[in-house]
Amino acid sequence: MTTVLITGANRGLGLEFARQYAADGWKVVGCCRDPDKADALKKITGVQIEALETGDEKSIAALAAKLKDTPIDLLINNAGIYSGANGTLGNDASQTFGTINGEAWDKVLRVNTIAPILVTQALLPNLQKGAGKKIVNITSRMGSLTEMGAGSVAYRSSKTALNGAMRVIMHDLQNMGLSIYNFHPGWVQTDMGGKGAHLTPEQSITAMRATISKLTAKDSGHYLNYDGQIIPW
Repeated sequence: MTTVLITGANRGLGLEFARQYAADGWKVVGCCRDPDKADALKKITGVQIEALETGDEKSIAALAAKLKDTPIDLLINNAGIYSGANGTLGNDASQTFGTINGEAWDKVLRVNTIAPILVTQALLPNLQKGAGKKIVNITSRMGSLTEMGAGSVAYRSSKTALNGAMRVIMHDLQNMGLSIYNFHPGWVQTDMGGKGAHLTPEQSITAMRATISKLTAKDSGHYLNYDGQIIPW
């Protein structure tokens, strides 16, 4: 059976990834901070729910130890945050120049940039045992230097840094027979995206899954829109 591990699987994009892959008969390992509160994830038949706080290296190590004999075909690093100070999109003083908060910025970088790379590193043995050998990071178009706008300093810089880190480790992963891709999911109607966003989670994930299924090793290191279009760095 083909296996996908999804971080941040208890809501939004991660939850929709879990729904769709489970419906297609994949083995789904859905990771979230507090499994006891993952009510929506528990309703999906066949999902193996595991605890994971991506910003905590001990939690990452514990997950890797528990799954040491589990082949993983596809790793989706989906977990992420917009604000380290509980601000909302477009309304976060900690990310506005003039009132930037360093501690909050640190938290965003830890979760959005460092954590996906550490999770990937910890699960390398699992990915090498799997047949798919694909890693997907959920990034954002807001991290594109070419298209960079104003505001959201912590969030934008965390995604730019994730894109850069992905390009660096791509070379190591290629030598191990693994491929990695960064995806912008589009502007989606999630807690982060808001109700006015252009896409539903179902639309975004359906398109991303179709793109992921077509990607090969020669595409490794690409920065992609949910529909497969390449995004400028």
